[in-house]
This record gives sequence, C-alpha cells and structure tokens, in this order.
Amino acid sequence: MKNSNRDLLVLVRDGYADQDAIQNELQQLNRMLIRFETTENFCIAHEVFDVNKYRVITRLSRLKKFVERDEIKPFVFVFNKN
Repeated sequence: MKNSNRDLLVLVRDGYADQDAIQNELQQLNRMLIRFETTENFCIAHEVFDVNKYRVITRLSRLKKFVERDEIKPFVFVFNKN
C-alpha cells in the first residue's frame, strides 16, 4: 500500500487482530476518504463569513476560489454548515 500523508487513529475491537487485517482496514479507509475529501464536498459543507464586507459566501464557484487562496484576510471565517 502507498503510504498516505495523514494520521489515522483506528480502534480495533479485537486485540488479537493480525497485522494483515489492520493493513486491509487502513487501505479501505484511505480509499473511502480519498473519494469523499474533495474540494467540492468541502465547499458543499462549508460557508464563508466575510465580516469586512458583511457577506456570506455560499456559491460553489466562489467558495472554490476562496479555498484555493494562499492567504486569507483578517475577519474572514470559514464555518461548517452542520
């Protein structure tokens, strides 16, 4: 398996699980997370509050541009919609 650049905490119910079973579980988790951790899914689940301009940004195209910026201005906040 290609090592991914993330830290995962996996709790195993059976303390006697073999290493192959744990590696298989990690591979499945990584495949699943790669499918769901996309910029589009992030933009669907978040919105941006710009206190400087008194705006709420919810449009997908504007959120994508905002997320891809290198630097964020002060008093601009990213909130989860949950």
